[in-house]
Amino acid sequence: MINKKVCMLGEFAVGKTSLVVQYVARMFSEKYHTTLGVRVDKKKINVADQDMQLILWDIHGKDRFTTIHETYLRGMSGYLLVVDGTRPETLETARSLKAQAEKTVGPVPFILMLNKIDLAVSWAIPDEEISSLKKKSWPIIRTSAKTGEGVEEAFTALAIQMIKK
Repeated sequence: MINKKVCMLGEFAVGKTSLVVQYVARMFSEKYHTTLGVRVDKKKINVADQDMQLILWDIHGKDRFTTIHETYLRGMSGYLLVVDGTRPETLETARSLKAQAEKTVGPVPFILMLNKIDLAVSWAIPDEEISSLKKKSWPIIRTSAKTGEGVEEAFTALAIQMIKK
């Protein structure tokens, strides 16, 4: 079995922890819990006939006052950039986190998770923004930590990319 370190990156309150809990335990809680530092979970999967253990690093959220320590990023095989679709500014944070990740570990596989699609009436990221990222070859999956929609798909897509690397 191979181990792959996966980092969850994004601004505060975009749903990183909820996505991990939904993926690992198939649960969702309305309570908000701030991640301090990093929280690590594991999940064993099989992709493309390859047994793999994902070591999921749920890293504290980034904002204009905090930075992500580069030591958290070292050794990662891939990452999930999480954006809150109801808060367009979280996409800008994701862009800067992608740049930081590439500077720290080079080009590794990633998926952009557009989270909170269950809040469609409050969606605020324009389709043009999403199309622009797709043209830059950003892999994008719309997710909902609450309903589970797209969650398994996103983690599996990243695992497949990491096997190819």
